[in-house]
Amino acid sequence: MGNTTMSLYRNSAWFLKGMTEFTRSAFLSAAKHFVEKDLEVSMAGRVFMITGANSGIGRATAMAIAKRGGTVHMVCRNKDKAEEARADIVKESGNKEIYVHILDLSETRKVWEFAEAFKRKYKALNVLINNAGCIMSERDVNAEGLEKSFASNVMGVYILTRGLIPLLEKSAEPRVITVSSGGMLVQKLRTGNLQTEIGRYDGTMVYAQHKRQQVVMTEQWAKTHSNVHFSVMHPGWVDTPAVANAMPDFHQSMKDSMRTPEQGADTAVWLAISEAAATKPSGSFFQDRRMVSAHLPLAWTHSSQLEQQKFMSVMEDLAKTFQPH
Repeated sequence: MGNTTMSLYRNSAWFLKGMTEFTRSAFLSAAKHFVEKDLEVSMAGRVFMITGANSGIGRATAMAIAKRGGTVHMVCRNKDKAEEARADIVKESGNKEIYVHILDLSETRKVWEFAEAFKRKYKALNVLINNAGCIMSERDVNAEGLEKSFASNVMGVYILTRGLIPLLEKSAEPRVITVSSGGMLVQKLRTGNLQTEIGRYDGTMVYAQHKRQQVVMTEQWAKTHSNVHFSVMHPGWVDTPAVANAMPDFHQSMKDSMRTPEQGADTAVWLAISEAAATKPSGSFFQDRRMVSAHLPLAWTHSSQLEQQKFMSVMEDLAKTFQPH
């Protein structure tokens, strides 16, 4: 089966799966089986960090946690938008323990510095939610020479998580949740050409590859850090500003069947706060509060343990070159 046929199969299989599982109506039918009391918990005294917390899924997640009394550290790129979102969250939740940190995850050295400074300043972090992401319409590089969306979606997540693991390990019942995307189902892990220097730059496919890389990182971290509960989730097709900007055609044709940010955030919130989630195996992939396969049937997107470890060591070596001394 040629490469083109295979990718066509993968994309149409993905779209059919999406139409039945990623839409708003799919969420509503899945929600009939949700256990309401899973989310009826107080998070007072627990500390959460959420990246990209000023809009879309990140903001809906921050709001849900704030309403349950959790301390929330919002990590955002844009100061004005972040402060505005914080004010709304404080007002609606009545919870003042909401803090804003300004950081652009595509600025690799700054991510290291932020993680180091956070560890020095705060004595606990129970839950890290890697939600921020970006889709670029054309290839661009950051100050360190890394392709910007890779820097943000993959390297930023890698450095932030790796940098905060020591603090998470010292905190009670630590969890790390990464918001991925169903787009990754059409991608097999690449261990080379990580900066997309070779070939045509297709922003949405590059993004989908990054989302596959996040799944692999989650699976590998779960193996090496057994006292932290790792998970990765797909929010479904969600109507957010990011999707409207990056994929206008998809957004236009699908907007009536897309999920609200709250529906998209539901599984991330469930993974972050429920006792039920902690009983699931670490390193798993979730959709609508259920563990699901991270691969489409017959799609040959599986990669060997060796390839996954190679990817992790490439990430580690690359990350170390930007570590402040």
